[in-house]
Amino acid sequence: MHYIISIVGLLLVLFLAWLASNNKKKIKYRPIIVMIVIQLVLGFLLLKTGIGEFLIKGFADSFAKLLEYANEGTNFVFGGMANEGAHTFFLYVLMPIVFMSAIIGILQHYKILPFMIKYIGFVLSKINGMGKLESYNAVAAAIVGQNEVFISVKNQIGFLPKHRLYTLCASAMSTVSMSIVGSYMTMLEPKYVVAALILNLFGGFIVASIINPYEVQAEEDIIEVQEGEKQTFFEMLGEYIMDGFKVAIIVGVMLVGFVGLIALINGVFNGIFGITFQGFLGYVFAPIAFVMGVPWHEAVNAGSIMATKLVANEFVAMLDFVKIQDSFSERTAAIVSVFLISFANFGSIGTIVGAVKGLNEKQGNVVARFGLKLLYGASLVSVLSAIIIGIVF
Repeated sequence: MHYIISIVGLLLVLFLAWLASNNKKKIKYRPIIVMIVIQLVLGFLLLKTGIGEFLIKGFADSFAKLLEYANEGTNFVFGGMANEGAHTFFLYVLMPIVFMSAIIGILQHYKILPFMIKYIGFVLSKINGMGKLESYNAVAAAIVGQNEVFISVKNQIGFLPKHRLYTLCASAMSTVSMSIVGSYMTMLEPKYVVAALILNLFGGFIVASIINPYEVQAEEDIIEVQEGEKQTFFEMLGEYIMDGFKVAIIVGVMLVGFVGLIALINGVFNGIFGITFQGFLGYVFAPIAFVMGVPWHEAVNAGSIMATKLVANEFVAMLDFVKIQDSFSERTAAIVSVFLISFANFGSIGTIVGAVKGLNEKQGNVVARFGLKLLYGASLVSVLSAIIIGIVF
């Protein structure tokens, strides 16, 4: 029965994307069908085969080892601040972002990541039927982050028409930065984090191809990656470490504000209506959770976590999810986990607008005008990836 519900959910997501399409006549259905099949195959391969288990274990073990190294630095600076055996969120979830940012900087400096991004993007452009720039941007966003990716193509930002700019921004919101993946793995099952990274990449192309279909002429499809002024190794390393620290602090401050505000709103709602705000949102989002493949008796709690991610951010939702995940079935935990792995929330609209506006004021204003549509599309990507997991699980 759950297969039927998930397939209905898949068709519903495609229909909702179709309703918001800029030009329904230009939609290319063949690449969309191919990418959905690829999602199903990759989802099955990663979660249901020995090969997938081996690959995910290797990926997860690598990140676990990197987190151990990151904790060496954290313990050296902050040792003694946490009680013995205690797991302090700031120290052991946020501070590793600094170390991961340094690793990414080294891989960038020696041209390893740019090489990977360029050729993976080229292969993807042959599959998705979109431009090379769009494919490059999607892969780059999944590695360097939703803000940093725009810097790499800043020379082209000012010349991009609205429809291409939408696709670039949608890709950035639908993925997550590799520097933050290790932090997610401290709260969620690594296999679901890895699956979400891959599924969201294709899901972003699928939804964008429906909402925002267009043709790219060969002469327009040129990738000019901005590398910036050549830095020495230690100049680069210092910059990336500081950038990682800024991200960790920003995430921490956002959590202080959002968690506090949600607690306040929950208290007010509970006092007036006898139900928390998150409990109320759980009922609102329960039908969405249900069509994603979550059994109805778990849909309200799952819907509450989903809503928290949308109105706050994925970290706040993960913190709530960790508290109740043992009450979910394994399948529901997988679906909700995959849904949480993206930057699709209201705060990301401001983040992306600010990143683009910092490079080009006019284009930043363009992005601000389609901000809600951007969030709509990115949210559909999260739902689509979760449905794929529900089908193959």
